[in-house]
Amino acid sequence: MSVAQNSIKLIYGNSHPKLAQLIAQRLGMETAKVCAFQYTNKETAVAVGESVRDEDVYIIQTGCGEREINDFLMELLFIINACKIASARRITAVIPNFPYARQDKKDKSRAPITAKLIANLLQTAGCHHVITMDLHASQIQGFFRAPVDNLYAEPSVLRYVRENFDLSNIIIVSPDAGGAKRVASIADKLDANFALIHKERQKANEVSKMVLVGDVRNKVCLLIDDMADTCGTLVKASDILLSNGASKVVAIVTHGIFSSNAIDKLNASKLDKIICTNSLPLEDAAAKCNKLDVIDISATLAEAIRRLHNGESVSYLFNHAPA
Repeated sequence: MSVAQNSIKLIYGNSHPKLAQLIAQRLGMETAKVCAFQYTNKETAVAVGESVRDEDVYIIQTGCGEREINDFLMELLFIINACKIASARRITAVIPNFPYARQDKKDKSRAPITAKLIANLLQTAGCHHVITMDLHASQIQGFFRAPVDNLYAEPSVLRYVRENFDLSNIIIVSPDAGGAKRVASIADKLDANFALIHKERQKANEVSKMVLVGDVRNKVCLLIDDMADTCGTLVKASDILLSNGASKVVAIVTHGIFSSNAIDKLNASKLDKIICTNSLPLEDAAAKCNKLDVIDISATLAEAIRRLHNGESVSYLFNHAPA
């Protein structure tokens, strides 16, 4: 895969340089020079090291890190604004894991809708287009006045499952009711049965009760979710499935956040394996957890950039994973 390099610049921040380099390799181009750093007082500063005048600029920055997520967000906003005032023709933010996506509604009195605020910040900074993947709530696209391409990891996941599992002995499981539609879609395409775990929460990130709906006896269960944060849900769900006769449980998630003591939980759990995309940097997690396997989604992001730059349809990527 390659893209004509006239009038295009590929820029990345400090959140996930490895993914940015993989995307650049897929496109057959070099990344533009940019310097993003912090002063001793922790203020973020950026400087784009080459001209972007009348260029089509793609800025790769994902939302990650327990403390760094806000730093990376500010870094992204500053790079966007630097390109805007340097007369870039079009600025596209490539954000594989959209920050604050779970704060997409007013779920209590006097609570902000933070995902909407992030959308406003990106547009005020000068962003003309957003490419992201597996938004926690697809309605977040409606927070933007600019176009948003919400790509799916599903085609890459389907290919991985077909290559690594016996399809006659699997069952697709959703760890909560919210993911039922996603799981049903994957189950249909794999011609497999699916089950659902109903969970109740007393407070955020803490599951109090889980009930299985479906028959998983003697099956390899594939737990499908959009993100793994503290991993409490996945660990409890695996226990429920195994106690109901499952032969093995494998978790597949798009965004491996792994905050707090998530890796310790995974190592101590009965999960056979956890598979996630490289939408977030996973080098540290992989070094600490031998259950972790990674699906590379750089080809999907690179193809989306190529198609957008050339004015082609991006919807092809909703059902196909580039080679």
